[in-house]
Amino acid sequence: MRSILPILSLSALLAPVQSLYFYIDGTSPKCFFEELPKDTLVVGHYTAEEYDENRKSWSKHDGLNIFISVDEVFDNDHRVVSQKGSSAGRFTFSAADSGDHKICFTPSSTSGNSGWLSALHPMGGIKLTLDLAIGETSAIESTDKGKINDIVQKVKDLNGRLQDIRREQVFQREREAEFRDQSETTNARVVRWTLVQLVVLGITCAWQLSHLRSFFIKQKLT
Repeated sequence: MRSILPILSLSALLAPVQSLYFYIDGTSPKCFFEELPKDTLVVGHYTAEEYDENRKSWSKHDGLNIFISVDEVFDNDHRVVSQKGSSAGRFTFSAADSGDHKICFTPSSTSGNSGWLSALHPMGGIKLTLDLAIGETSAIESTDKGKINDIVQKVKDLNGRLQDIRREQVFQREREAEFRDQSETTNARVVRWTLVQLVVLGITCAWQLSHLRSFFIKQKLT
């Protein structure tokens, strides 16, 4: 359906990000064409909503899925994207060569409402909002580089915290080893002192017994 092509082409002249929404009846895919130069990176973010007749509003739900396909029209409809996602997600592809690319969205819903709701909404029972960022790979990568740098910085911070925790654990293990050595040394000294005391007591008892024996022998003799 090339009816959307003029809108997209005009948007491409105004801004690098194309934002639009359209309606799907839920029974057939919604397709449009985008002519892309070679080595052009396309990043798309989409959000699908189904009309809720009870609430009289558009809303997302877990049973709503979107199948996304991108075909290279100039290359016998060679498919470069075949992706099934939830009601919101992202897809990316890079143009291998210059020419028209057919981008299609096929919804599926477990509610069973999209078919008869399309009769109430002639444009379709599912509303799909699409944001396309179209440009050179380097331009889009430079836009995302700031986010990547933030993630890298957070990872570095987490690694730093892990290193601090590891150093603390090593310190605690060293303290425990030192305390254990001191305890073992103290226990060894207590054992040695106990043995010395037993030896002294044994010698003392033997001397006392010997002295008493001599005393009793002298008493009998007298």
